[in-house]
Amino acid sequence: MQKVKKAMRFTGLGLLLILGALQFHRSPRNTGAAEGPESIVAREKVPPGVHQILARACYDCHSNNTKYPWYAAVQPVAWWLNDHVTEGKSELNFSGFAAYDAKRAVRKLRSLADEVHERHMPLKSYLLAHPEARLTDADVALVTTWAEDLADEIESR
Repeated sequence: MQKVKKAMRFTGLGLLLILGALQFHRSPRNTGAAEGPESIVAREKVPPGVHQILARACYDCHSNNTKYPWYAAVQPVAWWLNDHVTEGKSELNFSGFAAYDAKRAVRKLRSLADEVHERHMPLKSYLLAHPEARLTDADVALVTTWAEDLADEIESR
């Protein structure tokens, strides 16, 4: 029994040392400008209500600027968050929307409308830590209609 207790103490100490060492390996931060000359607001008409919803519920993962919570400084949580942001920006980046060609922009807007309408976005895991990002039925209708209308407009250009 003594050997088991001793092994558990060394294991616990080892885990603490590993977690401590991980704190020195930082993941990159997404701290650029959310809105600049390449952003969706620079290229397209975004009504104030839609803009507010995008900034509140989408920009942390889908722009070049993330507002990090306090726990983002703790590894390995920071790596997990960085993976989410990287994946989100690869799917849709509002900060780089102007770089999309018309076909891609239409595809991204239709996907946005579908994801929001089906309530797949914002992610449930994000909403746990950011209840202010929760979308009301009116928010969903506004964003969905705007995204579909903008996609139609871009297609007709």
